[in-house]
Amino acid sequence: MSKSKSTTARRLVNKKASFEYELLERIEAGIALKGSEVKSLREGNASLSEAYARLVGDRVELIGCQIEPYRHGSAFNHEPKRARQLLLHRREIRRLASKVQVRGLTLIPVAIYFNERGIAKVELALARGKAKYDKRQALKARDDKREIQRAKRRWT
Repeated sequence: MSKSKSTTARRLVNKKASFEYELLERIEAGIALKGSEVKSLREGNASLSEAYARLVGDRVELIGCQIEPYRHGSAFNHEPKRARQLLLHRREIRRLASKVQVRGLTLIPVAIYFNERGIAKVELALARGKAKYDKRQALKARDDKREIQRAKRRWT
């Protein structure tokens, strides 16, 4: 019997993306993968921490995404840090290119997941890098919110 999709489907999230960048707009893109990469992703063996997307001519490539070799693979396994092509419509690529070039934004992968049909997708975000001050401010706001929640629990 095959496993149900809910048990095999994992959502790999770039946790540092929202801390390091101000996420402005999110886009879903397909990703061109080899068979061993898909199997490794289903096991959750990937890292998005250093990944970003780059416009190369009329294509978008995912750079720095590390997908570990499939442990049951052969000698012909994939390269862990190879550039992977993202699948977007030409219209979307042109729109993203204009925003990246004019506004100085960057494309950051926020998550990799499998949709209901079992196809691997990447959630990209148009992002602007945060200054060190903004990061400190976000940490302070998070700590304040946590303290308020503790106080509420104590008094209720």
